[in-house]
Amino acid sequence: MRGFLESEEADFLRWLKKLTFARLELMTRDDIYVSALWGACEALRAGVTCVADASDGAFESMTALRDVGLRGTVFQESFGPDPNLAADNFAKLKSKVLRLRELETALVRPGVSPHAPYSVCASQLRLISEFALGERLPLMMHAAESLAEEMFLREGRGTFAEGLANREIEWRAPGISTIEYLKRHGVLETHPLLAHCIRVDASDIETIKETGSRIAHCPKSNAKLGHGRAPLVAFLRKEIAVGLGSDSVASNNNCDLLEEARFAVLLARSERDESANQNMLSATDALYAATTGGARALGLEGQVGELREGMQADFAVVALSRTHQLPCYDPADTLIFASSGRDVVLTVVAGREVYRESRITTIDEERVRGRMQEISFKLRTHM
Repeated sequence: MRGFLESEEADFLRWLKKLTFARLELMTRDDIYVSALWGACEALRAGVTCVADASDGAFESMTALRDVGLRGTVFQESFGPDPNLAADNFAKLKSKVLRLRELETALVRPGVSPHAPYSVCASQLRLISEFALGERLPLMMHAAESLAEEMFLREGRGTFAEGLANREIEWRAPGISTIEYLKRHGVLETHPLLAHCIRVDASDIETIKETGSRIAHCPKSNAKLGHGRAPLVAFLRKEIAVGLGSDSVASNNNCDLLEEARFAVLLARSERDESANQNMLSATDALYAATTGGARALGLEGQVGELREGMQADFAVVALSRTHQLPCYDPADTLIFASSGRDVVLTVVAGREVYRESRITTIDEERVRGRMQEISFKLRTHM
């Protein structure tokens, strides 16, 4: 979907509809697998060793991660705004998760993802949350992402409310924030990974902290779709587990953790209140979010995210001697402010070299590249 949705970005509902139609109606299961494999290759080339991937095609994503040698959690998405279909949708989710369990390894594990408050009804949220707790499955959800979502929950109006009305699905707005809504229906009991968290206030942030919820901060996607800026500094001050996310190349256009980290710092600094004598976010803060913070957000602290005896050997080597990087006075500053994923020379996952000297060592990239060209041609000619 990279570059496929540019003309729809001003209208989030149209963006979602075009993405969903292309994925469900035009793409085969093999297309989805190949796309996931290509994304995994991009991640490894950029020095990313571990991902959280929420996908309706979770089986294909999980298979791709296994094949390429990337560590990750793959969250099986669930949709269903109609309460009358909640039990059926939940049964389908359980069946899919059972299949994913067969793919689980020391590196790759399944999770569940009720997609968003506007696409999953309250009863289905409760069922999935209880299932996640009972099966010890990690849970991820898009939350507090847009004004449309906030209007949907607080006032019962806007594009999402109109969409339900057009489908004759009854909706009564609870009149509360997304975070309070998720707490009311048991989602926060799972210590979920919440993507975005843009439309949050001080009370919401305190609730996130108190419930041990975690945040995937996606600054580039948030900005590209025009949704706004999440209060990263406030999250860090509260010592909430925050990692960096891309929200996928459909709304970001690349999977480059260093670029995401730089954008996060610069965006936070642009909103800094100089009169309040606030400390500026530093390169070290961003590096922490990209490594240890990401591990905490995924519930993998103590396993990855640090170079320390007893931890898994997940790491990347980044060149710091190229033209755009020299002189280098401080490695962290050079890494965040002058480097990108293109400067990565080695990626290691669990002690295994999976990317070295411009080559993925585990799969035939050229074959995948050819299939990607075929898939993009199909989408271009059918839309």
